[in-house]
Amino acid sequence: MTTHAPQAAQAVTLPTTLDEAVAALAAMPAAVPVAGGTDLMAAVNSGQLRPAALVGLGKISEIRGWQYQDGHALLGAGLTHARMGRPDFAALIPALAAAARAAGPPQIRNAGTLGGNIASASPTGDALPVLAALEATLIVAGPGGARREIPVSHLLAGMEMLRAGELIGYVRVPLLHAPQVFLKATGRTGPGRAMASVAVVLDPARRGVRCAVGAIAPMPLRPLEAEHWVAQLIDWDNNRAIVPEALSAFGEYVAAACIPDPAPAEDGSVTQHPPAVLHLRRTVAALARRALGRALS
Repeated sequence: MTTHAPQAAQAVTLPTTLDEAVAALAAMPAAVPVAGGTDLMAAVNSGQLRPAALVGLGKISEIRGWQYQDGHALLGAGLTHARMGRPDFAALIPALAAAARAAGPPQIRNAGTLGGNIASASPTGDALPVLAALEATLIVAGPGGARREIPVSHLLAGMEMLRAGELIGYVRVPLLHAPQVFLKATGRTGPGRAMASVAVVLDPARRGVRCAVGAIAPMPLRPLEAEHWVAQLIDWDNNRAIVPEALSAFGEYVAAACIPDPAPAEDGSVTQHPPAVLHLRRTVAALARRALGRALS
């Protein structure tokens, strides 16, 4: 597995179907599922994880593509970032394709998968704010062919968890047929770990705006009041027009909702955020303003 790990996995199973993978996990409770391995191998190399067995998901072809289903896209959990970044996928879900292209260097994009990004639940996972803004749902495979659905946001918030022997099989994403934008700030040029990220999705059928902010908290944040406020200022019947001042105010609204001012002290005095937090807040405001501006343009 790695030259840095003092112990290698005791067993490796390579199922060819999702149900076979679930059965293998049920038979070996200590086994760890692995697809791209970008997060798993980092944990092994750092000594944080010593898996007793592995269940490889790379040969399960059914979760490496996508299909249309009742106005939704059913995305296989085995889709790689590189595959999602291609033009045909970008025409389907633009914001998720943009997040996939920003996920890191080519070797990470070629190996890392959508399901792995969700299961690892790293705060800086680029796909996570997009899925939160899209209000995507997971289809989880369990023992005996069982299937159940979990909102992505519930899993990321810990409201619902994967049970023993379960695997993320698919991600159901509504096809809104409207502009979507994903932007992130890394603190340096080129693909890298996000310092902050913002996904903005328009929902013209409901005359709504959905926004999610990633990387600044353990899970993506939805500034719901800011969404509802700015949606009322958009002229949906006139090319989605909006005054520039509303864009700036939206950015500030999102930033204040996600990084609120410190609570007053017991003596009534008001403290200020440290400079690094103020810089992060300005970054979130700028990303939100630009993302909505691009979505409406």
